[in-house]
Amino acid sequence: MALGPTTRRRQLGADLRRLRERRGLTLEEAGARVGISKATLSRYERKEGAVKWPAVEALCREYEATDAEREALVELAKGARIQGWWHSLADPIPESMNLMLTLEDEVVREDHYACMYVPGLLQTRAYAEAVHRASEMRCSEAEITHMVDIRMKRQELLNREAPPHIWAVIDEAVIRRVVGGPSAMREQLDHLLSLMASPNLTVQVLPFAGGAHAAAVGSFVVLGGPSPELDVVYVDIIGGGLFMEKPEELERYRLAFDYLRAQALDIPASVALLHRARKEL
Repeated sequence: MALGPTTRRRQLGADLRRLRERRGLTLEEAGARVGISKATLSRYERKEGAVKWPAVEALCREYEATDAEREALVELAKGARIQGWWHSLADPIPESMNLMLTLEDEVVREDHYACMYVPGLLQTRAYAEAVHRASEMRCSEAEITHMVDIRMKRQELLNREAPPHIWAVIDEAVIRRVVGGPSAMREQLDHLLSLMASPNLTVQVLPFAGGAHAAAVGSFVVLGGPSPELDVVYVDIIGGGLFMEKPEELERYRLAFDYLRAQALDIPASVALLHRARKEL
């Protein structure tokens, strides 16, 4: 998989820190050797903001990186300046969605747990409009249309030549909650059932009968990068979302998702429950 700009930037930060620590230098010592501040180098390693490739080359020489390592990191720095399709949109988008788009544009997999609504990548337009109207009460119809347009555009990643694998564990409450009215909800359930035929999509339903489970706190997504160290967790909160990437946070949510998959119905039983929920509408 070719690395996108955000993945390049995050890989670059991780590699710069690895090389500095291998050399046994502090942030202050390393920065002083190439003429940049401790704060700037710390920002580079935290994967925040733009990085100038000459600074990366200078750091690599101070870290005694091999020629191959230096050339790879310089290429990462140069490639990290490319912008994604969403930067060409005329209307602004919320900061939390901007980060989600940059990460999602480069994932190799996504693990979703949904306890309130169908995951955005799997929503129909009518369902998405109803969700936005309920959660964005202060937004105009034009703003809601803009947000839904972005959501529909996001779904194009499912049709890429090499799409990411989406694994969604959906609480039974999601398929029982009638969003947008019976007609819109039937359309949404039909859409889910049709998507389940894709080899790149796995959907399981977590039934009410299963009782207490591993993620009673709310919905989340584990965005999987080309390597585990580039994974990110996104947790839904009112007004946006929270992104986490510390190893202990990632491990906690990965483990929770493993438990949820084990507690959920298998694929045939999930399909049967979806058909039953649709028939009951």
